[in-house]
Amino acid sequence: MTSTVPAPPAPERPAAEHPAADAAPTSLAPTGRGLARRARWYLVALAVLLVAAVGLAVLNTGHRYPPLDPRSYDADGTHAVVALLDGQGVRTELRTDPTAPADGADTLVLPEPDLLSPTELHAVAAARHRRLVLINPGPEALSVLAPGIRTSDEVGGVPFASVRSTHPSCALPEAVRAGSAAMGGTLYTSGSRGDGCYPYHHGYPLVSTPAAHGGDVIVLGSGEFLQNGHLADDGNASLALGLLGSQPRLTWHLPDYSAPVAAGTQRKTFGDYIPKGWHWAFYQLAVAAVLAALWRARRLGPVVSENLPVVVRAAETTEGRARLYRRAKAHGRAAEALRRATAHRLAPALGLPLQAGAPEPEALCAAVADRLPERPAGDVRALLYGPPPTDDAALLRLADDLDALERQVRNP
Repeated sequence: MTSTVPAPPAPERPAAEHPAADAAPTSLAPTGRGLARRARWYLVALAVLLVAAVGLAVLNTGHRYPPLDPRSYDADGTHAVVALLDGQGVRTELRTDPTAPADGADTLVLPEPDLLSPTELHAVAAARHRRLVLINPGPEALSVLAPGIRTSDEVGGVPFASVRSTHPSCALPEAVRAGSAAMGGTLYTSGSRGDGCYPYHHGYPLVSTPAAHGGDVIVLGSGEFLQNGHLADDGNASLALGLLGSQPRLTWHLPDYSAPVAAGTQRKTFGDYIPKGWHWAFYQLAVAAVLAALWRARRLGPVVSENLPVVVRAAETTEGRARLYRRAKAHGRAAEALRRATAHRLAPALGLPLQAGAPEPEALCAAVADRLPERPAGDVRALLYGPPPTDDAALLRLADDLDALERQVRNP
C-alpha cells in the first residue's frame, strides 16, 4: 500500500552532493556562548547605568532642604530672596517655633501653616506681627489667621490655577509696583475687607486682608515666585521684596514636616513628591525605548537558504506519509490524495487547463471518455470523484484502477 501513495519524485542528486549519512546533524538552537556574545552590549549598558546611579547617589548624599527653605540654594529654595532682603537691610531670622513673641515690627512667613496645631495657630493669631504671610493655607488655618478668607472651591469656584505670568489687577501697592508676576496655585476669595490680586475665574492666588491687631495678612496660593529658579522672571523679585521687606525684620518659620496634616486640608498626591527632574528622565527613557523598538523591528533582509543537516529521499517521505495514513485508518484522505494526483497528471496529457491547481471535474471526465470510448463518463467520474473506500483492500483496488486509467489515457 505504501508504494501506491502518489508523490512527485524528487530528482536524486549525485552522491557527492549530499552529506554523508553518518554525518552529525547541525543544531540550530542557540548556545550559551552565543547568547552571552549577543547580550554583551546590553550587559555593558546595564553596568554603565548602575555605575551612574551609584555615582549620583553618592553625589546627592549631602543634606537637601525642602522647597521654600531659605537655607536652600536649589532651584526650589528661597535663599536668593533672603540675600536680596539682606542687601536692603532687612534682617532675616529662621525659627522652628512660630509662637515666639513678636516685637510688632516684623514679618512672619509661614510656608506650611496647615502643619501647625490649633494651639499654635491661635498663638500666632494672638502675636502682634506687623505682617503675616501665609503660603497655601487650608480652611482651618484661614479660619484662625485670616477670618473671612475662604478657598475658592468652598464657594463653588475653581480650586486651583496653573502658575503663569498674570497681571495684578488690584490696588495693593506691592503688586502694582511689581506688575505681572508668576502667580497661581490655590485660589481664594477676597472676603468683605480683603483685596484680591492676579484674578483667575473669580478666585485670587494673592489676597491681602487687614488683621485684628492693626497689621495685615497676605495669603498666597503658591510660593513659586519666591523660589531661586523663578525669582528673576517677570516682576517676581519686586513682588517678593515688597511683600517680605516691608518691615525691618523677617521671621521665617521652618515647618516640621513630620507633623500630621490638619483635617480638611489638601493632601499631596504621589506626583507631588516626585522631583521635577525625574519627569524629564522618564521622557528620555520613553524615547530611548521607542528608538530601541524601532531598531529591533527593522527589516532583517532576504531569507538566507541553508542546507538541511539531513537529506531525506522522496521515496522515504512518501512511505512515511503512507504509514501515517494506514495507522490512522485514513482511507478517505489517502484516496483523495491518490485521485487528486491522478487528475493533476491527466489534465496536461488531455490538454485541460488547471483552475486553482486542479482541472474542472466535468471537463476532465468528458475528455477521458472521448480518449477512451470503451469507458463511459459515469464510470470515469465514479473512479476519479466517487465515494472514499472503506478498507485497505478497496483502497488498493482504487490505486490499481487509477494507475490503469492513467496508462490507458497516455497510451490509448
